[in-house]
Amino acid sequence: MKNYRLVFMDIFKPNELKEKFNDPWIAPYEKVITMVDNDLVEIVEYHPCISGSHWLVNQYKNTSKLILDAYRDGNKQVFLSKIGHEPLDLKASINAAGIEEISVDNENNTVKVVHSGLAGAGVGAGMCRGMGKGIKQVEIYEKGGGSKLGKVGVVTPKMEKIVIGIDDTDTKDEGATWTMAHNIGMQLKKEGFEYLDHVIVQLYPHNPHKTQNCVSIALTFAVLPGQKEKIIDRTIELLEKDTLSDKTSIAILEGLSIPKKLTEYSMKAKTGMVTVEEAENRAKELNIPLIAVTGDRGKIGALAALGLYNNLDEAVKVYY
Repeated sequence: MKNYRLVFMDIFKPNELKEKFNDPWIAPYEKVITMVDNDLVEIVEYHPCISGSHWLVNQYKNTSKLILDAYRDGNKQVFLSKIGHEPLDLKASINAAGIEEISVDNENNTVKVVHSGLAGAGVGAGMCRGMGKGIKQVEIYEKGGGSKLGKVGVVTPKMEKIVIGIDDTDTKDEGATWTMAHNIGMQLKKEGFEYLDHVIVQLYPHNPHKTQNCVSIALTFAVLPGQKEKIIDRTIELLEKDTLSDKTSIAILEGLSIPKKLTEYSMKAKTGMVTVEEAENRAKELNIPLIAVTGDRGKIGALAALGLYNNLDEAVKVYY
């Protein structure tokens, strides 16, 4: 990989960058989070503009060979990428910005992403991005602005992804699983965990055991190495305290990939009846922790939530 340390202009912490560059044409990002799973890297960024990030996501997808998939949700832009170095062929308007290098420093538990962009895209590449929360430091190779090239290396902590499937926290008389799961996510956020998303997964609507709408929930988090057991244990504690059901269960998916057999199981749970034994067998086959918090029946939906957490359109679809 290219040694940018031979050419960069300077290194800044986010607060130093804000002090040195307070120009009216710089709009700081809210936050940047980077998760690693072997050679895959998921970059989650909170853009300063709600829909302005849509342009950026489109440009990055068209320009960067390292990006495998990308989408926008509000002002949150997500890039599923691979580690490596791929030079960019930047062209104004057509391929105006992208990622040309991603590297992981396992010794220091950091990730460096090299962004390049022309004109305003170059300003966003480093000056705006580098002021966000979650940034350890920014290596500025080219400042950018006007019609010039902007190029920076953005260094963030190396994090990991964990998805927690939850089901059966309510009864036919009271409660709601989607709200309880979200409140748990918010509590964990208050305690310092990065709460990324809350996904409602529609399950088989004719299930005779359902309370009403028959959905389960997937909560996604970014955690620092060594924090996985802590967040799982804390989730169980909160559920034990607040659940209204004696059938509550959770399932745990680690990493950035969803096994094909897990998605197939989720689709089966959306379109027909599944037994607890089937859920347990599939979880065992895929080495996915499946935990009865107050009972076993919730295992069916908790596991199903994991297989579709990254496919929102399919997750909410109803099969009659």
